[in-house]
Formats: sequence, C-alpha cells, structure tokens
Amino acid sequence: MIDFSNIEKYKENNRIEAKKALGGLPQSIWETYSAFANTLGGIILLGVEEHSDKTLHPINLPDPEKLINDFWDGLNDSNKVSANILSEKDVTVEKVDGKRIVAIRVPRAHRNDKPVFIDGNPLSGSYRRNGEGDYKCTKEEVQTMLRDAALETQDMAVLENMGLEVFDYDSVKQYRIRMKACRPGNIGEKPEDAEFLRGVGAAGKGNDGKLHPTAAGLLMFGYEYEIKKEFPSYFLDYQERMDSDTHCSERVFSSSGDWSGNVYDFYFRVYNNITEDVKGNIDDAPVHEALREALANCIINADYYGKQGISIIKKKDIITFSNPGGFRIDVETAKSGGISDPRNSALVKMFNIIDIGESSGSGIPNIFSVWKNQGWDAPAIIESFDPDRIILTLPIGKSVENKTKIDENKKSASNADAHKQAVIYYLTDNVYAKSTDIAELLGLKSARVKEILSEMINEEIIVSEGSGENRIYKLKA
Repeated sequence: MIDFSNIEKYKENNRIEAKKALGGLPQSIWETYSAFANTLGGIILLGVEEHSDKTLHPINLPDPEKLINDFWDGLNDSNKVSANILSEKDVTVEKVDGKRIVAIRVPRAHRNDKPVFIDGNPLSGSYRRNGEGDYKCTKEEVQTMLRDAALETQDMAVLENMGLEVFDYDSVKQYRIRMKACRPGNIGEKPEDAEFLRGVGAAGKGNDGKLHPTAAGLLMFGYEYEIKKEFPSYFLDYQERMDSDTHCSERVFSSSGDWSGNVYDFYFRVYNNITEDVKGNIDDAPVHEALREALANCIINADYYGKQGISIIKKKDIITFSNPGGFRIDVETAKSGGISDPRNSALVKMFNIIDIGESSGSGIPNIFSVWKNQGWDAPAIIESFDPDRIILTLPIGKSVENKTKIDENKKSASNADAHKQAVIYYLTDNVYAKSTDIAELLGLKSARVKEILSEMINEEIIVSEGSGENRIYKLKA
C-alpha cells in the first residue's frame, strides 16, 4: 500500500494514519483500528510525524518491539477491542532512512466481525473513516452493520405484527403464472395462496402458530403503504432522462399509487424500459441480459432499512443503479466472482425460482465481461458511507475509439461523484497521479478529467503541484 522509500510523498487520508508514538502506544490507535476495520481498511504508521506542510516523516522509535507487544496485548483483550482481525504479517517493523517505524496494516473486516468496536460497547465504541479522520458511528450505522453480521439475512424475519392481508394478490397471481411456466409441476401449482406463500418463503409461522409475512414476502408482494410500516425509508424510483435537459420522459416510482409498489412489480415494470433502445456493438442479447442482471442485483442486494431507497436513472449514454447498503464482500472480490453473499437471501430464492438473477456470484463479473466484449468503457462500482450506498454506472455505447463523440458535460451529478470517489481510491494507493493517469482510469476525455480535478481542488479534496506536463495531483490531508 505504501512505498516506504518515498514516505515523505504521502499524506494522511482515509486509509493512512500516522502517529509519533514516542510516549508509548497512543490510546487513539484503537479508534483508528476500529475505523479502518469498519470502512475500507488502512495502514497505521507508528514513529511517523506530520510536518506543517502535511508531509510524513519517520522518527526513530527507541523500542518498536515493545510497541508491537503492547499493541498485540490490547488487540487480544476483549474488553479493549471486540475482534482481532490481524495476523502476524500485518504488523511489521520497517526501516525508513535508517529509522525504525511500525506499520500496522488493518484489512476491511468481514461482515461477521462488524462492527469492530472498542471499550465493550458497539454503540459508543464503533468508528469509521473518512477524508477528515476517524469519526464515531451513528446508531443507524451500527445497526446496519449488526444486521449484516447476522447468520440469517434480514429478509428472513417473520413479521408477527402483520397478517397476510398486506399482500397484493394480483402480484402473487402473476408470480405463480410465471413460476408455473418456468417450473411446471412444483409448488406454484398448489391451490392455496397461503400454502404457496409459505413454500416460497414469503410467509412463515409465528410464535402464535399463525402465518405471517416474512420481510422478503412483504417486499416481494406487499402493498407499498404496508411495506413502509416495516421499512420507513422504502422507495423505488426509475427515471429516463433521454434529452439533454433534466426532463424526465418516463418514470416508475413506488409511491405513485397506481400500482402495488412492491419489488416484484417494480422489476417487471422497469424490465423492458431499461433495455429499450440500447444497442450492442456485437449482439444486443448479452447486453440486455446484463442490464436485467444489474436491475435484479440492485433490488436483491439493497438494505431496505437503509436511507434514500433505490434509484435507477437511464440516460442516452449511461445508466446508473444506486441502492442503500454497502458490499458484504470486498468490491474486488465481487468483481472477480465465485463468491456470493447476498443481503436478502430469501428474495434471491424467490427471484431465482422464476429464473431471474443468479446465486453463484457471477452477476457482476458477467456485466464487466459483456461491456469489455462490446468494446465499451468499463463499468464503475463505487461504495460510499454515511449513509452506506452502492452505485453502479454503466456507460452505453462509449468505446475508446468513440470518446471524442461524447459530451462528458452531460453526465449526471451522481456519475461525477462516482468519478471523484474513484480518483480518491486511486490516490490512496498511489503517491500521485498525472491527469493522463486519471483519464485512463476513468475512461474520459482529458478536458472532462481536468474539470473533475479542478472541482476536487476547489472542494479541497486534492492538491496539484507543478505545471504543464509535469503537473501532478495528490490527496489533500
């Protein structure tokens, strides 16, 4: 993560924290450990000080081995830290300019270990990291991590305060018709709706012995106003903005009142719209299949207890999928495929029964593969925090050869935010970058890249040094 021979070129940021530690192990190290573990991971440097120009410089530690021993003692004390997620290789003594420092590499914690908290209390001792340093998690952030840590996914819960009258039985009927076509001879043909709903996981028995909707069943087949009783921030929104202005030419949203508002009907109302007029360079079919996979992923992996709801915006040259909730596995692992850890496993099952979505972890890799085969700009996945959110942007018809034909100024604000986040991630792992490096990273024209970098300088996210071809960009402390 860090080139120690060039440590003076780094600055503290969302994944680097420096501490002098001349007086022993600093108590603030535990807040930073919690923050890195609960966010994207990072590196803690002991025996490094920050100068007035924000650059980092080593100072020789008199006894780095004692610091390491004290650190391991605290890390293995359950009264101090809730989880030790490190191995021996993560804590090392490094020699920089003849001076010894300690490097502690903190990975992103697995969801089962989150929240990683200190002093025995997750509500008061959980931290996260942003560009300004460590911050104490809100109650909502802690609750989100606790939900994701559960062995059973949140949508499997039986909602005993509700009865089966919360369901829109027109949605159930349409589902059963599709199910019969996909899988003839199974439970979809059984006559009683209650028996059917229990069989697919949409209903379950409560402690009173009666059938009640599960959270997944409520989301899948419930009326919008009933869904909001359990999920107050629930909102589904699909917009088409095919003109140069912000006028919405087509919109489907859950609170419109003229349809059920549940996720099953939302999928099929958006299903054809999202692929209409999208033409592949090679073959339309794989592109359309990938778009439907992106739509299903957005719905299936959302945290419906989270804020802001699902937002899907289709423009002429880009489609953006945004849903509440963070990744339950590392982003790069998700892009590689082979590992599946859905947030709503019961929803996954119900969609899989009617041949929608996949459960093998191949959805995201397939989307990237299709885009690559088309010769289009690569999709971008951004994970943001406070509130937790995943944004997938899919450039449509934009190949390297055709970049000059694209007006990048027409991109949505959410896409600009995604580009800025990608720049931050890149500059976290690299000391500096030139505008040409960023252009290659984002797949944008140099003029648009310079606009983004200028905005980030004005927002005091990054700084520039040098001029002309030698100008470089770094993260601001």
